[in-house]
Amino acid sequence: MSTAQTTPEVLWAQRSSATVASKNVVFLTISVPDVPASSCKIDLKPTSLTFTGHSDTKKLTYHVELNFYGEIDVEESKTNHTARDIEFVLRKKDMKEEYWPRLLKDAQKVHFLKTDFDKWVDEDEQEEKADDSDMMNQFGGGMGGMEGMGGMGGMGGGMGGMGGDGGFGGIDFSKLGGGDGAMPDLGDMGGEESDDDMPDLEDEEGEKEAEAEEAKGKTSAAHKIEEVS
Repeated sequence: MSTAQTTPEVLWAQRSSATVASKNVVFLTISVPDVPASSCKIDLKPTSLTFTGHSDTKKLTYHVELNFYGEIDVEESKTNHTARDIEFVLRKKDMKEEYWPRLLKDAQKVHFLKTDFDKWVDEDEQEEKADDSDMMNQFGGGMGGMEGMGGMGGMGGGMGGMGGDGGFGGIDFSKLGGGDGAMPDLGDMGGEESDDDMPDLEDEEGEKEAEAEEAKGKTSAAHKIEEVS
């Protein structure tokens, strides 16, 4: 049975700078879920990127070829491989303040290419954007002129979006109980008394019976006094 081939979705955004090379980049994300590093082939060149990857679970082979609007510096470009996609930070070769007008050399629109609005910043608002260094830190080493399978050298092994809290949204479980993370001592909550503090029910019933007998005796004595008089 032949494996179907499809073009993956590609998201992109960019930054530009005439003075800081690390801020003169293109962010590129190729959405290829369940494609292991061993099944990927990346060919990055100064003017193009070719990607091919196979997913056994989805029975799909992904393939895309991108011819860039401008040149990139392959040596200074980086990549990060996750379970969902492959992300690139491509260093633009020419240092300019102006954005590229588009990602691809050909002005014709293609259905698989979309703007990455999570990373996009308008050209005149770049200075107001927070530092991208945290996002850059997840990327591995450079592509280093590698072609074919060589692009795998820069891939990190992270799952992409999951933080160090294991996916629990930063909840501090130690605050749910005592300060050391243990459950609070129910004995300190003051909600219920212990068995040692409970009154003895048998003694209480005996006292009530004695009081009743005493009252009965007094009533009988009163009746006898009335009869004598």
